[in-house]
Formats: sequence, C-alpha cells, structure tokens
Amino acid sequence: MTQHTIGIDISKDSLDAHHLASGQDCRFGNDKAGHKALVAWIGKHPTRIVYEPTGPYHRAVERVLAAAGLALVKVNPRQARRFAEATGKLAKTDRLDAALLARMGSLLDLQARPVASDGLRELKELHGARQALIKDRTAARNRAKTLTLTLLKRHNAQRMTQIEHQITAIETAILARLKADPHLAQRLDVLTSIPGVSQLTAFALIIEMPELGSLDGKQAASLAGLAPVSRQSGTWKGHAFIRGGRAQVRQALYMPALVACRFNADLAQAYQRFRNAGKPPKVAITAVMRKLIVLANALLRDGRNWSPAIT
Repeated sequence: MTQHTIGIDISKDSLDAHHLASGQDCRFGNDKAGHKALVAWIGKHPTRIVYEPTGPYHRAVERVLAAAGLALVKVNPRQARRFAEATGKLAKTDRLDAALLARMGSLLDLQARPVASDGLRELKELHGARQALIKDRTAARNRAKTLTLTLLKRHNAQRMTQIEHQITAIETAILARLKADPHLAQRLDVLTSIPGVSQLTAFALIIEMPELGSLDGKQAASLAGLAPVSRQSGTWKGHAFIRGGRAQVRQALYMPALVACRFNADLAQAYQRFRNAGKPPKVAITAVMRKLIVLANALLRDGRNWSPAIT
C-alpha cells in the first residue's frame, strides 16, 4: 500500500518537492546532484510521486526516480489546474504547485504507471518528427498551388523531394527499431493482421498508445478519446459526444475505419447497423473506430492475430 505521497514541481533549474504527510517542503537542483539528493530525501518508504510533464525538463529526473523503484504518477497540467480551482487554490508558485500535486495524488488516489523505456522514447521522438514532416509536406503542396515564379517553384519542388526522402528515412528507422525488439515486432504483426490497419497505423498505435493490451475495452476506448460522453440532467438528455483522449491515435484510426467499413465484413455490418438506426455517417465511422481500438486491445492482450471470427 502506498503510504506516502510527494508532489514535485519540475522546472528547468529546480525541483520543488512537498511531502504531504509531514508537510515538509524542499528544493533541489534539476541536475545529477539534485536528483541524487532528492532520492535520498524521499527515502525507502513506499512512495507515490506526483508530477506534471514539462517537456525536456522532467525526463532525466523521471528516469532517476523510476530506477529507484518509486511509483510515478504523471498528471495532465490542465487537470491539475482544474483541481486547484475546485479546491479554491488560485495562487500559483512552485512550492504551492508541489503541495497541490501531492494533495491531488492522495485525494484522488491516482495510480502509478510504468515509465516509457528509452527505446519507446526514441520511437516517440521519431514518430513526432515524422508527423512534423507530414505537416511540412502539406504546407509545401499548398504553396505549390499559388507560386508563380519559376525560382520559387523549383525551391518548393526541391523541398518536397527532401521531405519525402526524410519521411522515408524515418519510417525505415522506426520499422528497424520495432523489428529489432521481439516484443514490439510481435505487436506489429498482430496489429497489421487486422484488415485496414497498415504499418503506419500500427506505428501510431504502438508508439502513441503503448498501454494497448493491458486495458479492458472501455479503458482502451476512453484513452483513445473514442468513448461517448453522456450529457443529461433531469428530464433533459443531450447528444453524447467524444472528447479528450489521444488525438494522434484517433487520427491514425480514421482511414483504417473507412477501409474496414468496406472490406471487413463484421465492421461493415456494424457500420450499416448504425446508419440504419439513423446515425450520421461520421458518428457511425467513429463507432467503427471505437470497435477497432477495442479489437486491437483484445488481440494484443491475447497475443493472437486477427481472423474473420474475431470482431
């Protein structure tokens, strides 16, 4: 059982820690010496560490705390701010934020999750670079429609060629890293066995949602932001809608859902049932996306490839 909760506010140069049970505050440097001192200050008790992601500033201390065997809870900054507002804490300093995170972790009984491995972090960095290049390619294609000067057209075409080469290089690097890891290679094989799920879609699911296979169906749909949110009060009942979750996963599932509506007999029937019930096409496609993520989670959990009997 977790006996202690510590909140840590992480900035570029410092780490502000608050021990909830004792009320003790302490500041450490965000460097190797500070990380070592922080671990010593925390001690050997079963401890839950609550912190917000701060880009490159939290990664080193996160690795040190994980190596020390501590239970780490990384919370969304927006959720932390809303918790502060709900408890009437409007002031904001590093010390107060650390205390707020500790209180939030204890009151909500937030559960720790494993920290991403170095290999997965590198894959995520590669995948993020690919997504940035996709946006650059779209911008270059749009510019090509308006350019009139020969020089600018030539430069834009050269940039397009460069982007394509870079995208190909990144995709090759991602595939090589996945295949070099037996566990990730097996996950890739399972996901690409699903009709409509290409290698690129499998990349997104493996990298952006590594929890797949360890969740139940509802959790998987919710984490992807594909679980409908009910809206009702008294006798009034509004339309349910999806919100939150991981947008990159939803974007990756959209085209596979369209393909599944045509070439996966079971999901095509599900799509048609929604349409026959009067649901708009986009709502029906979203439902198919939800079925796809639940299916992917089940297949990864069981370690088996897709077959027509599995829906």
